[in-house]
Amino acid sequence: MLYDTPDAWLSAPQRSIALIGMSGVGKTRLSSILREEGEWFHYSVDYRIGTRYLGERITDEFKREAMKSPALRELLRSDSLSIRSKLSFHNLTPLSTWLGKPGDPARGGMDFDEYVRRQRLHREAEIASMLDARAFGERARELYGYPHFACDTSGSICEVVDPDNPRDPVLSALSRAMLPVYIREGDEHIAALTARFDRAPKPMYYRDDQLLAFWAAYLEETGCAPDEVDPDAFIRWGFARLIAGRRPRYQAIADRWGLTVEADEVAAVETEADLVALIARALDRRDVSTM
Repeated sequence: MLYDTPDAWLSAPQRSIALIGMSGVGKTRLSSILREEGEWFHYSVDYRIGTRYLGERITDEFKREAMKSPALRELLRSDSLSIRSKLSFHNLTPLSTWLGKPGDPARGGMDFDEYVRRQRLHREAEIASMLDARAFGERARELYGYPHFACDTSGSICEVVDPDNPRDPVLSALSRAMLPVYIREGDEHIAALTARFDRAPKPMYYRDDQLLAFWAAYLEETGCAPDEVDPDAFIRWGFARLIAGRRPRYQAIADRWGLTVEADEVAAVETEADLVALIARALDRRDVSTM
């Protein structure tokens, strides 16, 4: 581990962390606090996915929709109209919209095979974006003079790595360059996250085997044909199952590759000094637990 004791962390002239956990647990909030203090570079994996690796695909999808309108079609073809994504660290809607939901096209769904194709493209983009993080950390220090680096990972990182494989290429590269910090959600956070998702379901990433199993089970349970599925109903159905499967995978990453802090502890962090002290305490707990 990059910082194996509290003293090693506290005395390090350069600190690098990778914040890991579910969407909404506080990763981006913490990264923003660090960035605003002026000495931390904030690298967002989701932003990298949606700009560097899937940006053209997202923009092409918007253009494809616009081409359905005769007036917009002519403007696009005459190069009189520009369409682009306004994706940001705090607004990932363009990426989510492109990822989509499977089911009835009349209710905003897409063909299941196309949905699977996009899921696989997202997986490739997420892995590539994670592997880019180390180079961005070096670039942030050498080019911009930032001594510290915060990698704000995607909520689906646990689905694109094998936490139990000591040679996992993503986690091996990540842990050599930064300290993985898992923000562990409590049951109350899971309940709030589920309620929020139920009010406004959004596209999610699934592993291939997981998605195919979920889809087959949902079709059997509901008796729907693939093009009759209510897209929102399916992703609501899959959400609780997805979250249940992710929790032990996050914990496995923390146990083998990094450390764990509690979401309630993170909610109390207001400054860089607060976070530095929190991680030092977590390292101390880890040392005690392994003695």
